[in-house]
Amino acid sequence: MKALDDRRTGYVDANGLRFACQRHPEPDKAAESDTIVLIRGLGTQMIEWSPVLIESLTRGGLKVVIFDNRDVGLSSKLTSNYLLEDMAADVVAIMDALEVDRFHVFGISLGGMVAQLVGYLHGERVKTLCSVMSTSGDPGLPRASQDLLARLGGGAPEKERAAPDNEKAVPEPVDRLALEIENRALFGSPGYPESEDHRREMSIRVFERCYYPAGVARQMQAVIADGSRVERLQRIESRTLVIHGADDPLIPLACGEHTARHIPGAEFQVVAGMGHNIPDTLSVDIAARVLDFIID
Repeated sequence: MKALDDRRTGYVDANGLRFACQRHPEPDKAAESDTIVLIRGLGTQMIEWSPVLIESLTRGGLKVVIFDNRDVGLSSKLTSNYLLEDMAADVVAIMDALEVDRFHVFGISLGGMVAQLVGYLHGERVKTLCSVMSTSGDPGLPRASQDLLARLGGGAPEKERAAPDNEKAVPEPVDRLALEIENRALFGSPGYPESEDHRREMSIRVFERCYYPAGVARQMQAVIADGSRVERLQRIESRTLVIHGADDPLIPLACGEHTARHIPGAEFQVVAGMGHNIPDTLSVDIAARVLDFIID
Protein backbone atom coordinates (compact mmCIF):
# COMPACT_ATOMS: atom_id res chain seq x y z
CA MET A 1 0.00 0.00 0.00
CA LYS A 2 1.27 3.46 -0.88
CA ALA A 3 2.17 5.93 1.83
CA LEU A 4 0.01 8.97 2.50
CA ASP A 5 0.71 12.05 0.44
CA ASP A 6 -0.51 15.63 0.26
CA ARG A 7 -2.79 15.41 -2.77
CA ARG A 8 -5.85 15.46 -0.51
CA THR A 9 -4.44 17.83 2.13
CA GLY A 10 -6.49 20.92 2.89
CA TYR A 11 -6.08 23.70 5.43
CA VAL A 12 -8.13 24.63 8.47
CA ASP A 13 -7.94 27.94 10.31
CA ALA A 14 -8.30 27.24 14.02
CA ASN A 15 -7.14 28.73 17.32
CA GLY A 16 -5.43 31.58 15.49
CA LEU A 17 -3.27 29.22 13.39
CA ARG A 18 -3.49 27.35 10.09
CA PHE A 19 -3.35 23.56 10.15
CA ALA A 20 -2.69 21.13 7.33
CA CYS A 21 -5.43 18.53 7.58
CA GLN A 22 -6.83 15.45 5.84
CA ARG A 23 -10.20 13.75 6.21
CA HIS A 24 -10.76 10.08 5.39
CA PRO A 25 -12.88 9.31 3.51
CA GLU A 26 -13.52 12.54 1.67
CA PRO A 27 -16.34 14.48 3.38
CA ASP A 28 -18.75 14.09 0.45
CA LYS A 29 -18.21 10.31 0.49
CA ALA A 30 -18.50 9.82 4.23
CA ALA A 31 -21.60 8.24 5.68
CA GLU A 32 -23.02 9.48 8.96
CA SER A 33 -20.67 7.93 11.47
CA ASP A 34 -18.40 8.71 14.40
CA THR A 35 -15.25 10.74 13.86
CA ILE A 36 -11.85 9.96 15.36
CA VAL A 37 -9.01 12.49 15.38
CA LEU A 38 -5.43 11.14 15.36
CA ILE A 39 -2.71 13.20 17.05
CA ARG A 40 0.96 12.72 16.11
CA GLY A 41 3.95 12.66 18.44
CA LEU A 42 6.92 14.97 18.91
CA GLY A 43 8.03 16.60 15.68
CA THR A 44 6.35 14.05 13.43
CA GLN A 45 4.08 14.76 10.48
CA MET A 46 0.67 13.47 9.48
CA ILE A 47 2.07 11.73 6.38
CA GLU A 48 3.78 9.34 8.80
CA TRP A 49 0.47 7.73 9.77
CA SER A 50 0.16 4.26 8.32
CA PRO A 51 -2.43 4.16 5.51
CA VAL A 52 -3.28 0.68 6.81
CA LEU A 53 -4.27 2.15 10.17
CA ILE A 54 -6.47 4.80 8.55
CA GLU A 55 -8.08 2.36 6.13
CA SER A 56 -8.73 -0.13 8.94
CA LEU A 57 -10.46 2.56 11.01
CA THR A 58 -12.58 3.77 8.10
CA ARG A 59 -13.54 0.20 7.19
CA GLY A 60 -14.63 -0.17 10.80
CA GLY A 61 -17.10 2.66 10.30
CA LEU A 62 -15.18 5.70 11.52
CA LYS A 63 -14.41 8.99 9.82
CA VAL A 64 -10.75 9.85 10.40
CA VAL A 65 -9.19 13.29 10.80
CA ILE A 66 -5.41 13.71 10.70
CA PHE A 67 -3.43 16.94 10.85
CA ASP A 68 0.02 18.41 11.34
CA ASN A 69 0.47 19.77 14.86
CA ARG A 70 1.51 23.40 15.27
CA ASP A 71 5.20 23.99 14.55
CA VAL A 72 5.54 20.92 12.34
CA GLY A 73 4.85 19.81 8.78
CA LEU A 74 2.74 22.22 6.73
CA SER A 75 0.97 23.81 9.70
CA SER A 76 1.75 27.23 11.16
CA LYS A 77 5.19 27.79 12.65
CA LEU A 78 5.61 29.84 15.81
CA THR A 79 8.40 31.93 17.29
CA SER A 80 7.62 31.65 21.00
CA ASN A 81 6.93 28.85 23.47
CA TYR A 82 3.49 27.45 24.23
CA LEU A 83 1.89 24.76 26.39
CA LEU A 84 0.54 21.29 25.76
CA GLU A 85 -2.81 22.76 26.81
CA ASP A 86 -2.55 25.08 23.78
CA MET A 87 -2.06 22.03 21.59
CA ALA A 88 -5.14 20.42 23.17
CA ALA A 89 -7.06 23.60 22.34
CA ASP A 90 -5.81 23.25 18.74
CA VAL A 91 -7.47 19.83 18.48
CA VAL A 92 -10.82 21.12 19.70
CA ALA A 93 -10.63 24.19 17.45
CA ILE A 94 -9.86 22.03 14.41
CA MET A 95 -12.90 19.88 15.15
CA ASP A 96 -14.97 23.04 15.57
CA ALA A 97 -13.83 24.22 12.15
CA LEU A 98 -14.79 20.83 10.69
CA GLU A 99 -18.17 21.09 12.45
CA VAL A 100 -17.68 17.96 14.53
CA ASP A 101 -19.25 18.34 17.95
CA ARG A 102 -18.21 15.15 19.72
CA PHE A 103 -15.41 12.83 18.64
CA HIS A 104 -13.02 10.05 19.60
CA VAL A 105 -9.41 11.04 20.36
CA PHE A 106 -6.36 8.88 19.58
CA GLY A 107 -2.88 10.22 20.36
CA ILE A 108 0.58 8.69 20.26
CA SER A 109 3.57 9.71 22.41
CA LEU A 110 3.39 13.53 22.77
CA GLY A 111 0.06 13.22 20.99
CA GLY A 112 -1.08 10.90 23.77
CA MET A 113 -0.25 13.64 26.29
CA VAL A 114 -2.24 16.12 24.23
CA ALA A 115 -5.13 13.62 23.99
CA GLN A 116 -5.09 13.26 27.77
CA LEU A 117 -5.45 17.02 28.11
CA VAL A 118 -8.28 17.12 25.58
CA GLY A 119 -10.03 14.58 27.81
CA TYR A 120 -9.28 16.60 30.94
CA LEU A 121 -10.05 20.10 29.64
CA HIS A 122 -12.72 19.34 27.04
CA GLY A 123 -14.28 16.12 28.29
CA GLU A 124 -17.75 17.13 27.13
CA ARG A 125 -16.46 16.87 23.53
CA VAL A 126 -14.79 13.48 23.90
CA LYS A 127 -16.62 10.22 23.21
CA THR A 128 -13.63 8.00 23.98
CA LEU A 129 -9.96 8.66 24.66
CA CYS A 130 -7.06 6.50 23.49
CA SER A 131 -3.56 7.24 24.83
CA VAL A 132 -0.88 5.23 23.03
CA MET A 133 2.84 4.81 23.84
CA SER A 134 2.57 7.81 26.15
CA THR A 135 3.03 8.71 29.81
CA SER A 136 1.55 10.52 32.79
CA GLY A 137 4.61 12.75 33.05
CA ASP A 138 5.37 11.62 36.61
CA PRO A 139 9.05 12.45 37.26
CA GLY A 140 9.62 9.19 39.14
CA LEU A 141 8.92 6.99 36.13
CA PRO A 142 11.74 5.24 34.26
CA ARG A 143 13.19 7.03 31.27
CA ALA A 144 14.88 6.08 28.04
CA SER A 145 18.67 6.06 27.83
CA GLN A 146 20.45 9.40 27.37
CA ASP A 147 21.45 8.25 23.89
CA LEU A 148 17.84 7.77 22.81
CA LEU A 149 16.70 11.00 24.47
CA ALA A 150 19.42 12.91 22.62
CA ARG A 151 18.30 11.36 19.36
CA LEU A 152 14.71 12.37 20.05
CA GLY A 153 15.83 15.98 20.04
CA GLY A 154 17.68 15.56 16.77
CA GLY A 155 21.07 14.94 18.33
CA ALA A 156 23.34 11.94 18.37
CA PRO A 157 26.23 10.63 20.42
CA GLU A 158 29.15 12.88 19.57
CA LYS A 159 31.86 11.25 17.55
CA GLU A 160 35.25 12.73 16.77
CA ARG A 161 36.97 12.50 13.47
CA ALA A 162 40.72 12.25 13.24
CA ALA A 163 42.62 15.52 12.98
CA PRO A 164 46.12 16.27 11.65
CA ASP A 165 49.02 16.09 14.11
CA ASN A 166 49.07 18.86 16.73
CA GLU A 167 45.43 19.74 16.05
CA LYS A 168 42.49 19.00 18.30
CA ALA A 169 40.02 16.40 17.08
CA VAL A 170 36.67 17.93 16.11
CA PRO A 171 33.14 16.49 16.19
CA GLU A 172 31.91 14.94 12.98
CA PRO A 173 29.01 16.76 11.34
CA VAL A 174 25.75 14.91 11.88
CA ASP A 175 24.14 13.40 8.79
CA ARG A 176 20.55 14.24 9.71
CA LEU A 177 18.98 11.96 7.11
CA ALA A 178 21.14 8.99 8.09
CA LEU A 179 20.33 9.67 11.74
CA GLU A 180 16.60 9.74 11.01
CA ILE A 181 16.77 6.42 9.14
CA GLU A 182 18.70 4.86 12.01
CA ASN A 183 16.32 6.30 14.62
CA ARG A 184 13.34 4.70 12.91
CA ALA A 185 14.95 1.33 13.52
CA LEU A 186 16.03 2.09 17.10
CA PHE A 187 12.61 3.45 18.13
CA GLY A 188 10.69 0.88 16.12
CA SER A 189 8.87 -2.31 16.95
CA PRO A 190 11.13 -5.37 17.11
CA GLY A 191 8.19 -7.68 16.48
CA TYR A 192 7.13 -5.66 13.42
CA PRO A 193 10.35 -4.44 11.78
CA GLU A 194 10.29 -2.08 8.81
CA SER A 195 12.64 -2.54 5.87
CA GLU A 196 15.53 -0.15 5.41
CA ASP A 197 14.05 0.91 2.06
CA HIS A 198 10.80 1.89 3.76
CA ARG A 199 12.60 3.79 6.51
CA ARG A 200 14.75 5.60 3.97
CA GLU A 201 11.82 6.53 1.73
CA MET A 202 9.77 7.87 4.64
CA SER A 203 12.71 9.81 6.05
CA ILE A 204 13.35 11.47 2.70
CA ARG A 205 9.68 12.39 2.27
CA VAL A 206 9.54 13.88 5.77
CA PHE A 207 12.73 15.92 5.24
CA GLU A 208 11.60 17.20 1.85
CA ARG A 209 8.16 18.14 3.18
CA CYS A 210 9.39 20.04 6.24
CA TYR A 211 12.61 20.16 8.24
CA TYR A 212 12.08 22.51 11.17
CA PRO A 213 14.05 21.58 14.31
CA ALA A 214 13.04 24.79 16.12
CA GLY A 215 9.48 23.50 16.22
CA VAL A 216 10.60 20.19 17.69
CA ALA A 217 12.47 22.07 20.41
CA ARG A 218 9.38 24.13 21.29
CA GLN A 219 7.22 21.00 21.42
CA MET A 220 9.77 19.39 23.74
CA GLN A 221 9.72 22.49 25.93
CA ALA A 222 5.93 22.19 26.13
CA VAL A 223 6.27 18.62 27.38
CA ILE A 224 8.79 19.67 30.03
CA ALA A 225 6.67 22.61 31.16
CA ASP A 226 3.58 20.43 31.51
CA GLY A 227 5.19 18.26 34.18
CA SER A 228 3.15 15.57 35.89
CA ARG A 229 -0.45 15.14 34.75
CA VAL A 230 -1.35 12.66 37.51
CA GLU A 231 -3.84 14.93 39.30
CA ARG A 232 -5.40 15.97 36.01
CA LEU A 233 -5.65 12.36 34.80
CA GLN A 234 -7.64 11.48 37.91
CA ARG A 235 -10.33 13.94 36.80
CA ILE A 236 -10.83 12.51 33.31
CA GLU A 237 -14.36 11.16 32.91
CA SER A 238 -14.16 9.90 29.31
CA ARG A 239 -13.97 6.17 28.65
CA THR A 240 -10.27 5.59 28.15
CA LEU A 241 -8.08 2.97 26.51
CA VAL A 242 -4.33 3.01 27.16
CA ILE A 243 -2.17 1.01 24.73
CA HIS A 244 1.54 0.49 25.18
CA GLY A 245 4.22 -1.59 23.51
CA ALA A 246 5.96 -4.22 25.61
CA ASP A 247 9.22 -3.29 23.86
CA ASP A 248 9.02 0.50 23.79
CA PRO A 249 12.61 1.79 24.12
CA LEU A 250 11.68 5.47 24.33
CA ILE A 251 8.74 5.60 26.77
CA PRO A 252 9.03 2.47 28.91
CA LEU A 253 6.06 0.21 29.57
CA ALA A 254 5.80 1.40 33.18
CA CYS A 255 4.78 4.83 31.88
CA GLY A 256 1.74 3.41 30.14
CA GLU A 257 0.83 1.37 33.21
CA HIS A 258 1.08 4.49 35.36
CA THR A 259 -1.12 6.47 32.98
CA ALA A 260 -3.86 3.83 32.99
CA ARG A 261 -3.71 3.46 36.76
CA HIS A 262 -4.53 7.15 37.29
CA ILE A 263 -7.39 7.53 34.79
CA PRO A 264 -10.59 6.29 36.44
CA GLY A 265 -11.80 3.07 34.82
CA ALA A 266 -9.15 3.08 32.10
CA GLU A 267 -8.50 -0.15 30.23
CA PHE A 268 -4.83 -1.04 29.75
CA GLN A 269 -3.55 -3.20 26.90
CA VAL A 270 0.05 -4.29 26.34
CA VAL A 271 1.10 -5.16 22.78
CA ALA A 272 3.88 -7.73 22.48
CA GLY A 273 6.62 -6.83 20.01
CA MET A 274 5.51 -3.20 19.78
CA GLY A 275 8.06 -0.43 20.23
CA HIS A 276 7.57 3.28 19.73
CA ASN A 277 5.78 3.28 16.40
CA ILE A 278 2.76 1.80 14.60
CA PRO A 279 4.05 0.27 11.36
CA ASP A 280 1.78 -1.07 8.64
CA THR A 281 2.14 -4.64 9.89
CA LEU A 282 0.85 -3.69 13.36
CA SER A 283 -1.83 -1.26 12.23
CA VAL A 284 -4.65 -3.77 11.71
CA ASP A 285 -4.17 -5.03 15.26
CA ILE A 286 -4.15 -1.52 16.76
CA ALA A 287 -7.21 -0.46 14.76
CA ALA A 288 -9.07 -3.58 15.90
CA ARG A 289 -8.31 -2.79 19.54
CA VAL A 290 -9.60 0.75 19.11
CA LEU A 291 -12.74 -0.31 17.25
CA ASP A 292 -13.54 -3.03 19.78
CA PHE A 293 -13.19 -0.49 22.58
CA ILE A 294 -15.32 2.14 20.85
CA ILE A 295 -18.06 -0.32 19.94
CA ASP A 296 -18.08 -2.05 23.36
